[in-house]
Amino acid sequence: MTRGKRARTATRRIRRIRGAALLVVAAIAATVGYQLRASASSPAATSTVVLRGERRSPPREAVPRTVWPAEGQAAFVEEGQPRVHVGPNQHPAPIASVAKVMTAYLVLRDHPLGLDQDGPTIWLTDADVADTDRRRGQEESVVSIAAGEELSERQALQALLLPSANNIAAVLARWDAGSEDRFVARMNATARSLGMTRTRYTDPSGYDDATVSTAADQVRIVDRAMLLPVFATIVATASATLPVAGTVHNTDTLLGHNGFVGVKTGSDHAAGGCFAFRAIRWIDGTRTAITGVVLGQPGDDRIAAGLTAADAMVDRIAGLPR
Repeated sequence: MTRGKRARTATRRIRRIRGAALLVVAAIAATVGYQLRASASSPAATSTVVLRGERRSPPREAVPRTVWPAEGQAAFVEEGQPRVHVGPNQHPAPIASVAKVMTAYLVLRDHPLGLDQDGPTIWLTDADVADTDRRRGQEESVVSIAAGEELSERQALQALLLPSANNIAAVLARWDAGSEDRFVARMNATARSLGMTRTRYTDPSGYDDATVSTAADQVRIVDRAMLLPVFATIVATASATLPVAGTVHNTDTLLGHNGFVGVKTGSDHAAGGCFAFRAIRWIDGTRTAITGVVLGQPGDDRIAAGLTAADAMVDRIAGLPR
């Protein structure tokens, strides 16, 4: 065989191999696409999302629909199971003061505290008082402050996370980033880095209804924030004493009951009742942390609605077959 014929024969063989390979790839793609469509269309299916940076573990059985609240949306992750279990009806929705979890996380990430540390001092100004008065006039959640008042970082975080003070969310944002706009930009950048693809922050307190997220996205930041010992300690505290406001109380009235150890309530007309939580339950003899979020719970007492939905959901999770 001449050199030219050998070259043409080799070229035809390569083309045949490439053609076969393309057929195999197309068949695999069609199969995967069919499976994904079938899963998405199954009325009984609930999805799971692997937390970024976590090692994949064998999937557990699908969570039955009876676990989830009848309305709104919810998601949870169990300790040792890095897959976030995601309920139906996930869509970007207002999250109210649950947004403060991200605010506290960023402040502590930028200004870390040890468990025995109070951190640097934040001086409150006339402008902070004027902003507080404006927010109080809008019936926002605030704590009383005075010009010249000194708050430690820890005290400011207590005001943010326990009575859910919107005015202190703004104070912390300006203290940390120089302005609320710059802080909000960093909130969104952090959300993207954590894979919170359906989240958009527009303010540090969550008062703005344009601050939206999903329950599945919020589980990511709650789980990350609870890795910070100071954050976990503050949200597990029933009350704290501030220089001007005096004793403030945690809006999470489930704290200390049925294994609940935090994290953050949220409520307003647009968001309904919201609650980002962690509960510790003994399941099959194993101490298990359940971290979850419920959003959009209906009721006249919105905070109570969020708490009640989470409490019932944790009971149902703990009762699942293992």
